[in-house]
Parts: sequence; C-alpha cells; structure tokens
Amino acid sequence: MQIKLAGERTLSTTRNSFVMGILNATPDSFYSESRKPDLNAGLDSARMMIDEGADIIDIGGESTRPGSAYVEAAEEIKRVVPLIEGIRKFSDIAVSIDTRKADVAEAAIKAGADIVNDVSGLRDDARLGFVVSQHDVPVILMHMRGTPENMQRNPHYTYAVEEIINELEICISRAKSLQIPSEKIIIDPGIGFGKRLEDNLSILKNIHRFRNLGYMLLIGLSRKSFIGSVTGADVDSRLAGSLAANMYAAAGGAEILRVHDVKETVWMLDMLAAIEGAG
Repeated sequence: MQIKLAGERTLSTTRNSFVMGILNATPDSFYSESRKPDLNAGLDSARMMIDEGADIIDIGGESTRPGSAYVEAAEEIKRVVPLIEGIRKFSDIAVSIDTRKADVAEAAIKAGADIVNDVSGLRDDARLGFVVSQHDVPVILMHMRGTPENMQRNPHYTYAVEEIINELEICISRAKSLQIPSEKIIIDPGIGFGKRLEDNLSILKNIHRFRNLGYMLLIGLSRKSFIGSVTGADVDSRLAGSLAANMYAAAGGAEILRVHDVKETVWMLDMLAAIEGAG
C-alpha cells in the first residue's frame, strides 16, 4: 500500500493500515498526554513515535476539540514550524500538517511537511486548496458541520452515513476543481466532529461505504468521547476502546489510523495481520 507524496516520492507500508501519530503543539488539546507546547518535548515525542513504528506524524498547532477557539495563523506557524524543522534534522518520516489555514500549510510545507490535513475539507480558507495543488501534496478532506467551536451544539442527522458521504463528495469536487488529482485525495468521515454517539458508531459499522467512494480512507477516533460513552472510561483510560474500534476500522479497510498510542496500534495491526494470514 502506498501514498503518493510530492513529485515522485511515495510512502509505503506492509501493514493493513498506515499509523499516523498525533503530535499537538498546543496547550489545550483534549488529551493532555498529546500536548507538547515545548519544542524539546515535541521533538522527544516525535522520536518516540518514530521508534515505535509510526509511518506519519500529524502536527497541529490549533486544538480542534469541541468548543475550542480559533488560533491566528501567525501563532499557529510559531507553534508548528520549529517542530517540523527540528524533526527534519533527524528524520525523513512523512509529516502531516493539521491545519485549516493556507498560510500555515504553506509555511509547514516549506519547513518539510508532506501532507495537509484539513478538518474543514477545504471550506474554511479558499486559498488552502491552491496551496495544496501548487505544492503537489496529498490532502486529507475531513467531514465536519460548523466549526470546532460550535460543531457539538445539537448535531443532527436523519441518515448520517448518506449525508456525510454526500457532503464529502462536495469536498472532493472542490478539490478536483483545483486540479488536485484523485490519488492525492484522502477522505476522513470526521468521527467526533459534529456527530452524536450513534453517528460515530454508524460510520464504523458502514466503513465499506466510505471505502466504496474510491479514495484512501483515514479514521481518527483515538480516545474520543464516544468511546467513553460506550465504556464509561475517561480520556486517560480509553486505550482499550480505541484499539478495539481501530481494529474494526483496519479490518474494514481504513488505510490510515490517526492515533495517540502508536506502539499499541502497531502491535494491534501486527496481531490483525497474523490472524488474517493464519492457515
């Protein structure tokens, strides 16, 4: 399995799924262990994820947890660019920039980022799609209604999976209109982003329907509140629930798992491959 990066570069894995480790250069992301606002702590976390087997490191400078506030581009750049530049001094691991702003994406790509991960699906900043197209990098188009600040205020769907697919198709059409090729488009149904418990579970139950759209699929569910709703666990105790849900996603064909717990996810994927390969 491969992801086409800029130019002739590719990222490959022999596992069922690529493992994307989460690195938040923020003071307020929902899982405290992922917050690395200090540069040295962030670089140490990146080294650890690389050693544990991460294929991609996803770096964000703005929390997108429910209720989070907008961060200005200049502040976001100040948080993420030194981290990307620091990683590039010791590793060529694929780096994703988690941003919805064109200026941040451009600065991050110039610093060494390989992928743009936009929670707004190219809706928030009209220039972001042009930046992606100009630099020939893959883009992750995530589904979300509203903004992180207001997305969990009474979200409602009549037919959640159908509506999410329809809205993702609009994001895909927007990307293609900007000359972003299909092989550079990755979709993310946005578990936890403007979704109820039943919507999140329906996404996972119907993962094949998202795969049938024909694009690489990312699932990001690590330690999210719907896992706590099912298990009763607080965020610090949601590893088991995250692994169970991610195993279901990987078995269903999700090509990228975005996770806080790299080592445990790699072990889970190794176990899944061993079961699937057994005689």
